[in-house]
Amino acid sequence: MKVFYNPKLKELARKLRKNSTLAEVLLWQKLRNRQMHGYDFHRQKPIDNYIVDFFCHKLKLVIEIDGESHNSKTEEDRDRQKRLETIGLHVLRFLDSDVKNNMKGVLEAIEEWIKAREKRHTPVSPLDRGDL
Repeated sequence: MKVFYNPKLKELARKLRKNSTLAEVLLWQKLRNRQMHGYDFHRQKPIDNYIVDFFCHKLKLVIEIDGESHNSKTEEDRDRQKRLETIGLHVLRFLDSDVKNNMKGVLEAIEEWIKAREKRHTPVSPLDRGDL
């Protein structure tokens, strides 16, 4: 899967990384350096005409944190998510308050999603099928 990169968003993404919200910083501390099941996540990643909070290319996973600024953007967020899903990405959304107050639950939800995906995409060995 090729993820379209919009170079016009590079500078804005850089600014967003420098001015992250507390929830973004807290979650990034848990995702960075392949801490989440060995997967490589990027933050404030330009994709298509958007900048997503967190992205893992191998999983085709976008993680978005919705703070108060999203309260008035419900339809905009829905359209954005549909577009990302149209290009083959999966989107997990969490509330800013959940990241700050229930990090364990957020991490468990991400881990459950990853485990479910790995289970669906793990090839069955001939030994498991009984072919040998």
